[in-house]
Amino acid sequence: MPPSSTPLPSNVYNPMHPCQLAKISLLRSKNCTPKETKALIHDITLILGVAVLARALSIEDGDTDETPVGSSYTTTRISPHVALIPILRSGLGMVDAIQQLLPEPVAVHHLGLYREPSTLQPVEYYNNLPYHRPADSAGSTSSTRPAHPDVAILLDPVIATGGTSVAAIQTLLEWQVKKVVVISVLGSEEGVRRAAAEGDRGQGEVEIWVGKVDQEVDRKGMIRPGMGDVGDRLFLTIGK
Repeated sequence: MPPSSTPLPSNVYNPMHPCQLAKISLLRSKNCTPKETKALIHDITLILGVAVLARALSIEDGDTDETPVGSSYTTTRISPHVALIPILRSGLGMVDAIQQLLPEPVAVHHLGLYREPSTLQPVEYYNNLPYHRPADSAGSTSSTRPAHPDVAILLDPVIATGGTSVAAIQTLLEWQVKKVVVISVLGSEEGVRRAAAEGDRGQGEVEIWVGKVDQEVDRKGMIRPGMGDVGDRLFLTIGK
């Protein structure tokens, strides 16, 4: 299928870092071992994550601290509050890279979604989002309770048909986050456009960050040339 002449939506970001593109090429290979697959997913996510967080975050002054030579200084912290949402299973391979970039620990919540083989429609089988806001329980605002995130960073290595991404984005917007940022290693043009369109519904801001865009999705919902089922490749379950 020839490349589309229509530009991608304005909320789709496709950085073209040479190392990122070269590593995606390595990841496509059938000869890439599970250990190499894990390392490449981590590295590509790290490269994308630098660009994503530079746009998604800002800084603000924190408390006063002291250097080893006795000089005081004002600390710097990031804003707004974020949470990581990997889609099971394959999104787990992206978590460490984003955690490595963030200066402080953040909450990690999980969504389990799979595609029904005959219809290719997403089916949710697991959701551990805490469905409360910090002011629940008789108005308590205790600082010991986790803050509800303003930005949810959704981690899923592949956007094929876009159905899983759309379902996850809708779930997160219903959770009342202000912004959903999707990070994917590879996406089809069809799937990326479909996911990006969720930002037009007026429920919240949506950004799609993808390392590479392929043109074709086959009848089984697999991207061509693609890179296969990343979850199976990571967890040695190919042919299950």
